[in-house]
Amino acid sequence: MIALRRTAAATALLALVLPLSVATPGSAFAAAPAPAATAARATMDQPAVLPQPTGPHAVGRSVLHLVDTRRQDPWVPTAGPRQLMVSVYYPAQPGSGTPAPYMTIEEARDLLDGWSPQAAAYPAGPVAATVTWARTDARPEPGPYPLVLLSPGNGFTRATLTGLAEDLASRGYVVAAVDHTYDTFGTTFPDGRTLTCQVCATLPSGGPAEVVRDRAADLSFVIDRLTGPHPAWDHADLIDRQRIGVAGHSIGGDTAAGTMAGDPRVRAGVNMDGTFFDPMPHDGLNGRPFLMLGAQADEQPGMDKSWTKAWKRLDGWKRWLTVAGAGHDSFTDLPMLAAAGGVHFPGPSWQRSEQLTRTYVAAFFDLQLKGIPQPLLDGPSADYPEVAFQP
Repeated sequence: MIALRRTAAATALLALVLPLSVATPGSAFAAAPAPAATAARATMDQPAVLPQPTGPHAVGRSVLHLVDTRRQDPWVPTAGPRQLMVSVYYPAQPGSGTPAPYMTIEEARDLLDGWSPQAAAYPAGPVAATVTWARTDARPEPGPYPLVLLSPGNGFTRATLTGLAEDLASRGYVVAAVDHTYDTFGTTFPDGRTLTCQVCATLPSGGPAEVVRDRAADLSFVIDRLTGPHPAWDHADLIDRQRIGVAGHSIGGDTAAGTMAGDPRVRAGVNMDGTFFDPMPHDGLNGRPFLMLGAQADEQPGMDKSWTKAWKRLDGWKRWLTVAGAGHDSFTDLPMLAAAGGVHFPGPSWQRSEQLTRTYVAAFFDLQLKGIPQPLLDGPSADYPEVAFQP
């Protein structure tokens, strides 16, 4: 079992099928219950609706199936070359395209089943039907725009970062959210196959650091296919190849740092509440900027020694921010999905958590990739008193 940090939203999702009780997370996470999570009802009356993006642009979405013929799949060698599914969000012309689905029924089913066998009693349909703001095949607005890649947490699908992806695209970014195949509870491919998580149940011989390194290879490959001489995306001319960033949640946050360490094309990175299983290089990131944004209970000084080590090694612009009351999953869509099913746990509301995540991640990339001054990142803000600057 990979002993990654427990997730409150994983437990909360289980509570959808175990009313008035707190269940145990699935095997990919430490078996510790979330504090005081309760379920008001065991069914979702209607699909959740993602918060509206805050930027001036409408949002388009393309879904890409990428095959890395130079690399065997690291987790299931018999599967052949490494294959990835990527959702690309971009500034689009209003009114064009058709509504983009949140995820497939099979992905939603596997996401729920991944936490525990009890979750089989909960219908996947309402989760899959979550209402998004992106539109498939929408006509793009002229670019170029910076590119930001998003890497989800262990077991999570790329869909759980949709709220952040849509918001960044509305603010003038191309955003590529990546599913790391066999490292997520459900990834549906164009041929109808839905592949589930292999890494979640068995720790690789190299430990979580091996997972990070293989995820970083995935992200560098995606950059190759989006910015190379024969790009896989029809609208690749929207991308400014000189302005690339990476952000991730949980082990995806460690992946952001790992990608920067091995790929000089990435200019800036964000770790959202992820332990640095693959340590930050001793000589830092060659002066490139990095934001560490985490839950106060997890990431205040003294709680996660890997953050202290990483902070000391970072050699460029850096910030270490913690959010009071936040949980591990407060930086994803999962609290919204749980709340839609009547499940609530302590901390900021899911709306506030979404606002904080969008605001600070966008401010970081606006500063580092667009050169727009961001006083918000200079110190505490009266508008966001939950956010503390460390150390």
